[in-house]
Amino acid sequence: MTKSIEMQGRTEEEAIENALAMLGLSRDDVSVEIIETAKTGLFGLKNTPAVVKVEYEEEGSEDDDYQADDDKANDLKASGKKSDTYRKSDRYSAPPSDELCERVDSFLKGLFERMDIPVTLEVTKAEGMVKVTLAGSDPGVLIGRRGETLDALQHLTNYAMNRSNTGRTRINLDAENYRQRRSDSLESLAQRTASKVIKYRRNMTLDPMNAYERHIIHSALQDHEQVSTYSVGKEQSRRVVIAYGQGKEQSDNSSTPQYKEWR
Repeated sequence: MTKSIEMQGRTEEEAIENALAMLGLSRDDVSVEIIETAKTGLFGLKNTPAVVKVEYEEEGSEDDDYQADDDKANDLKASGKKSDTYRKSDRYSAPPSDELCERVDSFLKGLFERMDIPVTLEVTKAEGMVKVTLAGSDPGVLIGRRGETLDALQHLTNYAMNRSNTGRTRINLDAENYRQRRSDSLESLAQRTASKVIKYRRNMTLDPMNAYERHIIHSALQDHEQVSTYSVGKEQSRRVVIAYGQGKEQSDNSSTPQYKEWR
């Protein structure tokens, strides 16, 4: 699966190096797009950092757990059946341990030290997973655009700590309670859009989302009596459609969304 993160730096090369250090990859493993070049202001004031987009291939990511939910929503939409409860994959079945918490703590501290980013972190056992809370002077650097940097850190940590095929434990990273705030925001968006769909009796398509965010939308509306959900598009352009009625056929078999979200 192709994934990407955006990273800043004083120069384009520094931004690329920061991204590679975060991902634990070499330059040959990624493709780079310069989003914004570094600019120096008058007298060295108000300098603008460089921004790069780094794409990389990732296999067996945590998003695969939620992609199954996305496919399931489409299957139910096609069959006209009512959805049941979406469940996370049982790929992560091992309970958290003190030894794993220590390894996670050591791994992330070393990673941030190498990236020269001052971060304090708290590692705890919670609800069958290892939970890591990050804090720094600039939370935006840790979270990234729409959580992309935080997601990349979480994927990398899960991969590094769960390399074996058995005994895996889910590791969740958060900063400034971003995960909960994002989840609440998406659930609210789902309900607002569903109300518009019912009012205007038209399908509505949301902005592109990753598999986890689509999972939240599907789950929020899984028991709704008047709308159903499915997804269209591929990879990073994949979107959730909130459709009027239960089990109605799609009006278009193509992957191109027919309706943009009304704001």
